[in-house]
Amino acid sequence: SGRRFSMWLVNFTCLTVVWTWCHCLHAGMLFPRESPTREIKELNGLWTFRADFSQNRNAGFEKAWFKRPLSETGPVIDMPVPSSFNDVPQDAQMRDFIGWVWYEREVWVPMRWLQDQSTRIVLRVGSAHYYSVVWVNGVLVTEHEGGHLPFEAEVGAVIRKDAGIPCRITIAVNNTLSLNTLPPGTIQYMTDHSKYPPGYFVQNINFDFFNYAGIHRSVLLYTTPEAYIDDITVQTTFLDSTGIVNYSVAVVGSDRPTVKVALVGKDGRCVATANGTTGILKVAEVNLWWPYLMHDNPGYLYSMEVRVNVSESGDKDSYALPVGVRTVNVTESKFLINSKPFYFHGVNKHEDSDIRGKGFDWPLIVKDFNLLKWMGANSFRTSHYPYAEEILDVADRLGIVVIDECPGVGIKDIRSFDPISLDHHLVVMEELVRRDKNHPSVVMWSVANEPAAEMPPAGPYFKQLISHTKSLDSRPVTFITDSNYSRDQGAPYVDVICVNSYFSWYHDPGHLEVISIQLHSQFDDWYRKYQKPIIQSEYGADAVPGLHSDPPTMFTEEYQKTVLQNYHKVFDQKRKEFVVGELIWNFADFMTAQGITRVVGNKKGMFTRQRQPKTGAFLLRERYWRIANETGVLPTWAKYPCQ
Repeated sequence: SGRRFSMWLVNFTCLTVVWTWCHCLHAGMLFPRESPTREIKELNGLWTFRADFSQNRNAGFEKAWFKRPLSETGPVIDMPVPSSFNDVPQDAQMRDFIGWVWYEREVWVPMRWLQDQSTRIVLRVGSAHYYSVVWVNGVLVTEHEGGHLPFEAEVGAVIRKDAGIPCRITIAVNNTLSLNTLPPGTIQYMTDHSKYPPGYFVQNINFDFFNYAGIHRSVLLYTTPEAYIDDITVQTTFLDSTGIVNYSVAVVGSDRPTVKVALVGKDGRCVATANGTTGILKVAEVNLWWPYLMHDNPGYLYSMEVRVNVSESGDKDSYALPVGVRTVNVTESKFLINSKPFYFHGVNKHEDSDIRGKGFDWPLIVKDFNLLKWMGANSFRTSHYPYAEEILDVADRLGIVVIDECPGVGIKDIRSFDPISLDHHLVVMEELVRRDKNHPSVVMWSVANEPAAEMPPAGPYFKQLISHTKSLDSRPVTFITDSNYSRDQGAPYVDVICVNSYFSWYHDPGHLEVISIQLHSQFDDWYRKYQKPIIQSEYGADAVPGLHSDPPTMFTEEYQKTVLQNYHKVFDQKRKEFVVGELIWNFADFMTAQGITRVVGNKKGMFTRQRQPKTGAFLLRERYWRIANETGVLPTWAKYPCQ
């Protein structure tokens, strides 16, 4: 179908590109894994980079920068991929740059890939913020709207036309946010020339984190056979000691493929087999997937090995999918994993670090999981956007439970509830569910954070959005609210009430004595109206590391600790009734836009941005391990560190 290429940039007149492109929402998006039939070539490293500083930010399209090496179009610099571009250059203009930036990399494609005409060659971008256009050797191959989720295109035909030269990949990325993007934003023009230069504009946002931009995750070339495994879906349950894995395999390129499926345990032993594109695997004496601190063997994963043979072409394909067997259910007052009550004692996070911004970084990821385990945290929310797939892989292996959130943060303007926004939001949820549906760590979808849910359009908007998400997957669905319980238009449609509140911080600042009564009222009001389990999805207070006072005053570590202690007293009462979780805001300090209330970013973290613990981190460590001990399911290997 034809698709008009949208520029997403402050209403400037720009080149229009019309091309034929199939936006296959129902196509698979399996995470690239090497196998006997698949190879991967990672394209991370230094890319050539140029920002379009022209007044209308459109020179790159007007002058067709994609048709020749980027270095021939003007000044370029090196830019690491993956990373945000904002803090890498020693250039103040780049930190808050809004508009198109251009990336380029020349790579040699293995000759065996090119010579075998039956080998599919796919270019995949793990994430680029916000709108991306991709060319290979000057040929437009794909575009994608939205950050934080992957997109890809088959590029073999384009590359093979110029097989004797390096493959030149050009990616243009635009970080402009509008009322219809996720997250939304607006462009404000400053027309008073006594105060601002001609053409001056700023990007306004309604979310409290820095709008980092660039190519944030890995760029890959990978191969599959011509007839290939396009998608796999698993749904799991168990009956007594027997695990049940319902599977569906989508094969592209053949009408009658032979599909064999085997489920293999950690010891390498095959525990179940089946044939066909759909089927059931039954596992005797199943090892269930359990959360961290809930079982002696948390995060148990089987490997589901799928093999496809196509007789008409001789193609063979194979893919190994990690599978955790577990169930998730919600009652009026409980959140159940494997039919046992689960209590979320965890954190909210950000993909955020010095220099890299939101760029994928393995050392930081491993460090964060080590800190989570040290704290005794069993869960986190991907506030306020989907995190890298590799992060979910680690959560799967460690048994860390995840609330998977889409980028629906900052929906504050009534115009962001219009049909254009809703259509895009539905697509984003399809992309998110398609990507993350097989991760056992993901136990709930969050479709938004702190939207203006009291506005009349919010009711039909969230009714359709949540209904659509439920049609895609069986997990519970929620959104995070800070609205009044009696006026929230979206709450009737969620499975779990997730509430953010900052008593004695944003409300009644400095008055610690009001926390108990206000928090009790909050919980009782919500439960009386909806009879659904409740998670305190955010709470906390800023603390400047090293700032102390006695008695506690705002911004000191002592004040942050005292706020937490007052919340915890109420949590301990209500978790015996219908409160099923508490997620601190935030795991670590993170960067925000510059403002008079944010000194080098948000300081609500339990750890500094450099991952040094504050007083609150030790308080939470003692609390989280104590909660795990009180549930009576603390694993024998887990030494309770706070007795």
